[in-house]
Amino acid sequence: MYNILTLNKIAACGTDIFDRAAYAVGDSIENPTAIMVRSAKMHEMEFGSELLAIARAGAGVNNIPVDRCAQEGIVVFNTPGANSNAVKELAICALLLSSRKITEAAAWAASLKGTPDAPKTVEGGKAKYAGPEIMGKTLGVIGLGAIGGKIANAAISLGMDVIGYDPYLSVNAALNLKPQVKVVADINDIYKNSDYITLHVPYTPEGKNMIDEAQIAAMKDGVRIINLARGELVNSEAVVKAIADGKVAKYVTDFADDVVLGVDGVIVLPHLGASTPESEDNCAVMAAHELIDYIEKGTIKNSVNFPNAELAKTGDHLVCVLHKNIPALLTQITGTVAEKGANIENMVNKSKKDWSYTMLDVAGSVDVEAIKAIDGVVGVRVL
Repeated sequence: MYNILTLNKIAACGTDIFDRAAYAVGDSIENPTAIMVRSAKMHEMEFGSELLAIARAGAGVNNIPVDRCAQEGIVVFNTPGANSNAVKELAICALLLSSRKITEAAAWAASLKGTPDAPKTVEGGKAKYAGPEIMGKTLGVIGLGAIGGKIANAAISLGMDVIGYDPYLSVNAALNLKPQVKVVADINDIYKNSDYITLHVPYTPEGKNMIDEAQIAAMKDGVRIINLARGELVNSEAVVKAIADGKVAKYVTDFADDVVLGVDGVIVLPHLGASTPESEDNCAVMAAHELIDYIEKGTIKNSVNFPNAELAKTGDHLVCVLHKNIPALLTQITGTVAEKGANIENMVNKSKKDWSYTMLDVAGSVDVEAIKAIDGVVGVRVL
């Protein structure tokens, strides 16, 4: 029996995928084989030796100690693209909110309740809430993955000119872009030419404050900035100062902090990007399939700390080894298997930065403890 611990409310359409004859699923499970999580903070958690994987029902994994998990042989999955339509729709909404002073106008109209002749007052005061249309304006999209690509395409359909920047643009992502999207090799082209800029990149320590004073200074006067990706990507102090100076016309963010809250020219949303029932369902289903595939078949797909890999079992055993990406370690693993008289009929070895994953389709017996004893090996399973 495999134990699946849920740390947050996970959509039932995801947890129902687990065959209850083989899996126990719930929020009070002990000694979990795997964990499904949304936003719960896991950095202080201690993990048992039985834990094989953690699946984040969402894209960001800042709440998970990813590096420590790798050291302990725990594969961390996320669900890229599962919430992409939800974020796309909110980004289009943010474009309009940043232009048309909709939130301010609605708040003003609501404040007139109980006043005499409110309809006449509304007509007389609406001019101060006028704002430009987005059609014909230039949108700069930083990050053209599952979310950014959809936003770029939608903006083209809305009559905008779109320029995009993504140094890691995949072939599939590029093929999914509408031909009118102009992809640039220099991020400064985004800053110099965009009327609106929207961010859709993951957060890394190197990306902290990627929008700061210098970047804002290079932007067009009256630029509107949208951040639905990660709060740390934008220096809040710098953007608030730029609004006060008239450089930035509006900042829409999905991430509240004390610097931006209550500031004129800033619209703060309460992290609504993926808050749709459809998105939560999609993330839960994808996370469940990732865990089942890894637990039952050793397949890794959409891991953030280990490489993607899969191998069909045709021999007696499928040996799955998580290990450091260092010279000669693969030779030690295969040599250990061969020393016991087993034959490796098929093999896959993939690497991702500091870590590797090796799958061996073996005919014959396997000495698991001998493989575990190899320096640099952090996890071994035989299926």
